[in-house]
Amino acid sequence: MDDFTLERGAILPAKTGTTCAGAAANGSAVEWELRLPGRPLLKVHYTRWDTNERDLVLYQPTVVPEIPAALSNLHNRLRIGVAAVPGSRTLLRIMAFPVWVDRERPRINKAVTTAELAARYGLRQFRALATRRGVSLHSAYGRADVPGYDLNDPQDKKALQHALYFLADDEETPVTAFTHLRVVPVLRHVGWLPEVSV
Repeated sequence: MDDFTLERGAILPAKTGTTCAGAAANGSAVEWELRLPGRPLLKVHYTRWDTNERDLVLYQPTVVPEIPAALSNLHNRLRIGVAAVPGSRTLLRIMAFPVWVDRERPRINKAVTTAELAARYGLRQFRALATRRGVSLHSAYGRADVPGYDLNDPQDKKALQHALYFLADDEETPVTAFTHLRVVPVLRHVGWLPEVSV
């Protein structure tokens, strides 16, 4: 996976917070450690709330090491919510919205072509993720009236919202997707990782 490693870390103590839907809730997080040679350790928190919501965020430690502004501005921002798929007990979904940096402020693109999404993620890496057991890429909300989103022939004609579907017991796929969609583009922007490889 590029020039970094992503490893599951500790299960953290229960906490109180606000879900992506804006509800006050109690939850617990699993910490994932993102390691780059010669760089400060970054931590992704995958939180399960007692409202049955889940989300992922780049955690801001109490003492923030010296890092570029764009990366610092990603801490505790641009969470990805993990949603249940209507009509399924076994599938969850995250929206595949990639980050770009605007004057050191990370922002998301909600609608991109499939080719642009694959290029930003890294086509080879995205294909590997989307072909894992139980994982699939679709247009958001299952809309049938949008062009294809096939990673074997990514369309570059119409911008659309993409969603990544995965099995509810799959802990790794959402963390990997979050890392590549939210954190890696900022690491590339600040020069901590090379540009995406196809």
